[in-house]
Amino acid sequence: MRRTPEQAEQTRLKVIDAGLRLFSRHGYSGTTLAMIAKDAGMSRGPIYWHFKNKDELFEAVIAYSQTPLQALVDTARADTPDPVDRLSSFIMGWFDLLVDDKRHRQSFEILMNKTELTQRMARTVRRERELTRAIIELFETLIGQARQHGLLPEGDPAPALALQTYTYLMGVTQTWLFAPRLFSLREQKDYFHRKCLAALYDRAAASPASHGTVSG
Repeated sequence: MRRTPEQAEQTRLKVIDAGLRLFSRHGYSGTTLAMIAKDAGMSRGPIYWHFKNKDELFEAVIAYSQTPLQALVDTARADTPDPVDRLSSFIMGWFDLLVDDKRHRQSFEILMNKTELTQRMARTVRRERELTRAIIELFETLIGQARQHGLLPEGDPAPALALQTYTYLMGVTQTWLFAPRLFSLREQKDYFHRKCLAALYDRAAASPASHGTVSG
């Protein structure tokens, strides 16, 4: 019986969900298409119908699981009056996704702790770098707008503060995913949110060292 487009999409998402579970558990190299097929309750045939190989499936898994983060970026870009409020909402949204969205959390576990990023994953790496750049540039824009409206004090250059904000978020994320018993992110997220915002109100003058834009 010929499958409807809806059924085909359901099968595709079922494969992606199984891939996400196993990649986050065993890493890229430790996961096979046979394992994914078994977890999804199907043969390898339907997998090859949607994906040419494991690399293509891996790319789809990461892209799918990080859709909520991209949505968070798009929301923060919206033209609302208060750029500080948009930045604050993004920071809290980042922590909320980690705590409440299992798929999103698993994508970070795969990329940060479970997978060696080789040349075979060049497209995935490129996509992740583009998303990283987009987030940092978003922070820079919001900080600049906030200063223009007198909502944040002058001080260190906006590009430096944007990079600082991103590395703060990634530092908390990496630490928690690597050692989840070290602290409860659900209980501590309000504290981390306040501290991240507080750093933007530091009026300390910029250091003599030059502050460049993000490269790479």
